[in-house]
Amino acid sequence: MASSELSVGQDPRVNMAVVLFSLALMLAGLGLAEWLTPRRVLADELPPINLVQNVPESFGRWKVDPSVVPVLPDPTVTEQLDALYSETLNRTYIREDGARVMLSIAYGKNQNSASTAAHRPEFCYSAQGFVVKQSVKDKVQVMDHNLRVVRLLATAGQRREPITYWVTLGKTASVPGLSRKLAQMKHGLQGWIMDGMLMRVSSLVPTLDASEQEAARVLHTQFINDLAKAMPEAERSRFFGSKD
Repeated sequence: MASSELSVGQDPRVNMAVVLFSLALMLAGLGLAEWLTPRRVLADELPPINLVQNVPESFGRWKVDPSVVPVLPDPTVTEQLDALYSETLNRTYIREDGARVMLSIAYGKNQNSASTAAHRPEFCYSAQGFVVKQSVKDKVQVMDHNLRVVRLLATAGQRREPITYWVTLGKTASVPGLSRKLAQMKHGLQGWIMDGMLMRVSSLVPTLDASEQEAARVLHTQFINDLAKAMPEAERSRFFGSKD
């Protein structure tokens, strides 16, 4: 039997209700996204970071050795780092017994997203022809807490370079991975734009013998602790994290 009534899908009143409901959802989503967008910049509420001033040129038994330059990113990567980071510092230190350690630090005021996250040595060295292997997570006792680090070995020809590195988010030190991403999300939801650093310590060894690599790990641990002790307590946690 024919009917003159409109079907539900043709009812203008129902169609208008769907449109209005969809519009309301879209506006609510935009409002929520705006509300959740971080606004407070942590770096603006803490003492400013000046790597040249904050990191001493000499401390304990160590002093700067200008004759050895740490591995630096290629020009393309350097341009990217300059856009992502507020400051970088690259130095080589020599101890009175002749031991040398290379220190590289990259500090950025915005560490809330992957695009501004620390540029990891795995990528930096690989981009310059190094073979990077033996990536191992480890802990280093620094003052009153354990510092989580990543240990690497980078080789290129006759150059053999054990590496120890970690990253910071505010006053918390960690290693790249899920826990860091969750921390970024947590602070972002709380409205904070977090600052952070990549801290890299490395040295050269004559052979790939396991004893040489172990000696390098010990040397890195000594250097990290000597540097931490030399820094003012108020600044130390931003470079080395703090006790949980």
